[in-house]
Amino acid sequence: MAKRLEIQAGDRFPFGATALPGGVNFCVFSRHATRMWLRLYRGATDEDPAIEVELDPREHRTYFCWHVFVAGAEAGWFYTWRADGPQSPEDGLRFDATRELLDPWAKLVSDALWRRDDARRGADTAVRARIAPQDDYDWEGDEPLKRALSDTIVYEMHVGGFTWHPSARVKEPGTYRGVTEKIPHLVSLGVTDVELLPVMAFDRQDVPRAGAANGLHNYWGYSPLSYFAPHEHFAAGKDARTEFRDMVKALHRAGIGVILDVVLNHTAEGDADGPVIGFKGLMNEAFYLLDPEDRSKYLDFTGCGNTVNSNEPFVAQYLLQCLTFWVREMHVDGFRLDLASVLSRGVDGEPIDHAPVIASIEFAEALSDTRLIAEAWDAVGLYQVGSWPGYRWAEWNGRYRDSARRFLRGEPGLLGEIATRIAGSSDMYAAAGKAPMNSVNFVTCHDGFTLLDLVSYDRKHNEANAEHNRDGRDDNFSWNSGLEGETDDAAIQRLRAQRARNFMALLLVSQGVPMLLAGDEVLRSQRGNNNAYCQDNDISWMDWSFTPGAREMMRFTRELIALRKRHPSLRRTRFIDPEGDEIRWYGEALDLPTWDDPEARVLCFTLQGLTAGEPALHVMINMESTQRVLSLPQVIPLQWRRIADTTLIAPDDVTPAGAPLLGSQYRLGPHGIAIFEAR
Repeated sequence: MAKRLEIQAGDRFPFGATALPGGVNFCVFSRHATRMWLRLYRGATDEDPAIEVELDPREHRTYFCWHVFVAGAEAGWFYTWRADGPQSPEDGLRFDATRELLDPWAKLVSDALWRRDDARRGADTAVRARIAPQDDYDWEGDEPLKRALSDTIVYEMHVGGFTWHPSARVKEPGTYRGVTEKIPHLVSLGVTDVELLPVMAFDRQDVPRAGAANGLHNYWGYSPLSYFAPHEHFAAGKDARTEFRDMVKALHRAGIGVILDVVLNHTAEGDADGPVIGFKGLMNEAFYLLDPEDRSKYLDFTGCGNTVNSNEPFVAQYLLQCLTFWVREMHVDGFRLDLASVLSRGVDGEPIDHAPVIASIEFAEALSDTRLIAEAWDAVGLYQVGSWPGYRWAEWNGRYRDSARRFLRGEPGLLGEIATRIAGSSDMYAAAGKAPMNSVNFVTCHDGFTLLDLVSYDRKHNEANAEHNRDGRDDNFSWNSGLEGETDDAAIQRLRAQRARNFMALLLVSQGVPMLLAGDEVLRSQRGNNNAYCQDNDISWMDWSFTPGAREMMRFTRELIALRKRHPSLRRTRFIDPEGDEIRWYGEALDLPTWDDPEARVLCFTLQGLTAGEPALHVMINMESTQRVLSLPQVIPLQWRRIADTTLIAPDDVTPAGAPLLGSQYRLGPHGIAIFEAR
């Protein structure tokens, strides 16, 4: 084979491996490398390369780009780089010519020969890039959906875990194709967008050694290997790129957008003791935040060993290229940025007011219609919820989560706080000229208890993670409803189902963008594990053998989503005028709530319609432990019709046609929420 290959100078654009007529162009960036080699393999597991090419810097280097065209090379082959240069960790330079390196621009990757622990010890093991074929994918007219954030209902899900369970009964479980088979469920539920946990290629072996010894591996995917390649293990065949695109196209046909959870804050290479995969061996001194006192040490604002130096000019451009690629070439509709506050740290690691990378992303023409969502904090205390730089970014509203959990478990004295969250958190966003849809409201997400566990456990139970239950949050603001964990007690089971409905109801009548965790609509449990990052098993997987209680919860969720969709007043694009009559707040009587009462647990409100003909809504919330008789405001000549009452048993818990009410009062049971519509 080597005799048939011809080596030419190549081009420095584009980066990565580009299949062209007659061969493949390769280009990689390394400012301080003094020598560079390209290794080509026919197969993912071949021991010896078909050819290794040393690049002559006089011919194959332009500025800091190393490039070569290999005539006769073919799509489907695999390749790695080797780089030599200064071995000076104290200066941030970690070149080692013996290490095979993954191309940071790889479009397809294989970890077939990767052994993370061996790599940490310096053994010869590598993640290989695969040469993608020339791109002739037929999108059949597909485009990103460009849905307004105000009309968005997010469904956070894991591609694999969504269909891995045998009860899913799909042809290709745990894959992009498996998700496609379950699109009818998403359509029936009524969500508008899926937010996928990381689908960029990640290191499944990145778990603590005790977990690895117990057969665990990285399930969530917050350990990126490559920012341009779809995760190969979610593909049923060998072409992850095509299968991912097929999934996106199918979701778009169903009217469902695709938001990616992206991890731009750290990589799988860890700290100084972590493995060399690619970035460390090519551009360590630029790509990571290093301790200015000793550049052999990594600044860690992520809790994962390293931090991407996102505001270094080249790195900022790289990250922007990554997001642009996923929009233009993969047609995704948006991004949720994990630990996004890292992006607001300068090259010295300190927070800066106007981070170039954040502005570059916000004002990029290619991303102008792309939804941007920030997890506006990092792992060491930088918390920017409500103060995130940039106007059109939405934020995961952790304050909404905590306030809702505290109020709905019965904590008193929170009327003002929960009213503000229901109304869109104007205290956090209005002063900056933002809007209700800048707040992504949620009560559960992948990181923490599921909805059923939130009402079933007072404490986390993470023993299965092999970390002695030390991992995961301790401050969950949960209440087990009377008994810890699973129980056959019918009264406790009923209370838990009722309280789960409370959370769903409150979320879907709040201003802002609601986000549901996959499986909450069918009361999925993780058996009290609130950090199931390493549980690629039935602890995390969605069980599709729905119990009667699961089906009742799914019906309740579906009807509350439908209620939200038919009421523009629940999807406002501006904050409610506190001096107007758009909303009226009540306590136990038809007068103002006792905002300052430290024992108050009852709150009601009437929300006027926003458009012509839209009926008003009235919501009652009783978090007392006893029944309350609550008055309804007059709506002459109309009457109130009960849409939902979480204290009632299905099918009376939600009645889409509305149950007409007689009289001006309503008896709402303890720990209950009722919703009425004026017709």
